[in-house]
Amino acid sequence: MDKLFGTDGVRGTANKHPMTAEMALRIGAAVGRYFSRDTTSVHRVVIGKDTRLSGYMFENALTAGLTSTGMNVLLLGPVPTPAVGMLTRSMRADLGVMISASHNPAVDNGIKFFGPDGFKLSDQMEDDIEQLIAAGVSPAEAAGIGRAKRVDDGRFRYIERVKTSFPRQMRLDGLKVVVDCANGASYRVAPDALWELGATVIPVGVSPDGKNINKGCGSTSPQMAAETVRAHGADVGICLDGDADRVILLDENGEVGDGDQFMALMAASWAESGQLAQGALVATVMSNLGLEHFLRDKGLRLERTAVGDRYVVERMREGGFNLGGEQSGHIVMTDYATTGDGLMAALQFLAEMVRSGKPASALLRSFEPVPQLLKNVRFAKGQTPLDASGVKAAIAQAEKDLSGAGRLLIRKSGTEPLVRVMAEHENEDVMIRAVDSVVDAVADAVSAT
Repeated sequence: MDKLFGTDGVRGTANKHPMTAEMALRIGAAVGRYFSRDTTSVHRVVIGKDTRLSGYMFENALTAGLTSTGMNVLLLGPVPTPAVGMLTRSMRADLGVMISASHNPAVDNGIKFFGPDGFKLSDQMEDDIEQLIAAGVSPAEAAGIGRAKRVDDGRFRYIERVKTSFPRQMRLDGLKVVVDCANGASYRVAPDALWELGATVIPVGVSPDGKNINKGCGSTSPQMAAETVRAHGADVGICLDGDADRVILLDENGEVGDGDQFMALMAASWAESGQLAQGALVATVMSNLGLEHFLRDKGLRLERTAVGDRYVVERMREGGFNLGGEQSGHIVMTDYATTGDGLMAALQFLAEMVRSGKPASALLRSFEPVPQLLKNVRFAKGQTPLDASGVKAAIAQAEKDLSGAGRLLIRKSGTEPLVRVMAEHENEDVMIRAVDSVVDAVADAVSAT
């Protein structure tokens, strides 16, 4: 059996392997068996989802698999991914499941898991579960089948938890905030939380129909939110993705500030207040060199990890760090949450705006980024373009050209059949030539097989 788990659970196009109802049932039975091996106690699992049409199918299939092994299932309905992490722990569940393909198009879907501590599963646990899926599991006896029920107040519990991360005596009165919920899981909770804290809220992307999640909106397409910010004279824009575990911020001019700029701001602020643990920020290999230079100038360190917010979290837990994230907008603050939380990160930014009295444009320009370029090359299943001799030669030459004032990063996507080619260099022309040479080599290798 092909490997199921990627960098963030199991993901693919709905009704195509591995994202079929049959496979979801098998996955549910396997994780149910894995987390209910102690037969002396009652076991429960919470399941959340975003707004994709296929979410109904996967919710039912997973529930069938889980209850067949004796797990009791609590169905949260549409809630952000971080809500599942939070509620898994607060409801004393053995397992949390989120049905979402995050920022992917509506035709895709995914399944990601949280352990009883609210953190995503380790590679070893995923490998163990894959072995159970391949081997198959025996169902419980008829008397031991689990139950399932709806939990109607999950989103309200999450809103209250998010608000506790915001300074208690602070309000957002006078701030006009555009929030783009990507027609996804946060379409109710994000506007409500901001309104309850006093902001004037202008919501967009809050009309999900099962097929429009992330479509021309959200963190991967912030243009609509930027236009709304400018049209309404808003102070700031908040762009969440389909499951609200990442955020991209817009200033009062509609200009984008990515995750690197946000992390620079928070690292400096937390270091000044004594809140930043270990004097370091954890980010991935994709974060800009400018961020690294900014932190170094302030006497702080940048700890880099592989791409994927769960690898950021793993490093944070290992080293005792409390702030980390990704350039793409996953922001992890383990003082408050167990995973990336776009809404919670946005509230921290708004608190900085209120505390400093500065506009968003000033807070989202902490450093000057080193020129960076990322291009993707799609390949077919079974192809291995990075093994081609021409690709290896192009990579070696590009690394030589960039050495001293830049870097090159080549990797396969963990969620899509893409080779990602990224380079940074102080000389933009050198950077572009390096990326294009590798992209052309990879494309040639793909077309030749």
